[in-house]
Amino acid sequence: MLVKSRKSPEDKILRGCLACGATDNLGKRRYCSISCRRQLRQKLSARIGLLQALNTRYATFYFDDDEIVMDVVVHGIREIFRFVAPRQAGRKPADDFGGMANLLGAAWWEEEKKTRKTYLASRHVLGLAQRHAITEGLTRPRLIKVPTVNLQNLAHLDLAKTDLHVSDLVKVVKNAYRRQVKIHHPDAGGQAATFRKIHQAYQDLLRWADHPTFIRRRGFPDKWYYDGDNKKWVQPMPAKR
Repeated sequence: MLVKSRKSPEDKILRGCLACGATDNLGKRRYCSISCRRQLRQKLSARIGLLQALNTRYATFYFDDDEIVMDVVVHGIREIFRFVAPRQAGRKPADDFGGMANLLGAAWWEEEKKTRKTYLASRHVLGLAQRHAITEGLTRPRLIKVPTVNLQNLAHLDLAKTDLHVSDLVKVVKNAYRRQVKIHHPDAGGQAATFRKIHQAYQDLLRWADHPTFIRRRGFPDKWYYDGDNKKWVQPMPAKR
């Protein structure tokens, strides 16, 4: 069942896992598990056909304890079409999204069957949404540079992605390597195979620090982002530093 949201997007700041909202034992991680993130991405990706039918330029998905929200921006229309559904007790946002998308998809097919016009079916579904003016923040999804590093190298040195943005990365890498040497060097009782991986990660990250490379991505912090040009969902961007 679609509802009218009583909250602004700013009220829906995720405090826990970006895929389910759980906060237990999360620490500094953005997701409670890889499988939880994968489940939400799969649910979102399975409904891309609906977004294509609506001629979506881009969309976002976000939630709080009470509601799930999908904002859709359509090509040629400078408005946000906001679809809101209540959270169901005991269900994850992925399942709530699946239920909402099924309702919208059924409404689209019913109208298409009645009118034999796909554009009328899309217009009908968009008519079920709340309409809002586009703010500057939604007009331009934020562009960030994502470091092209092997995440296993960071794990071997117990570093986080955010450490790659520090001003003196070489010093951070060397200090992290020294900490791991004290724990995993064979002379200290560590495993030789593990230490070789740590040493290789150290060398790889030092090389990357000398010649850092990045890929460019667009998105929003705390919201899943659908890129209409590439027809895929992108997970929330890291918080701006």
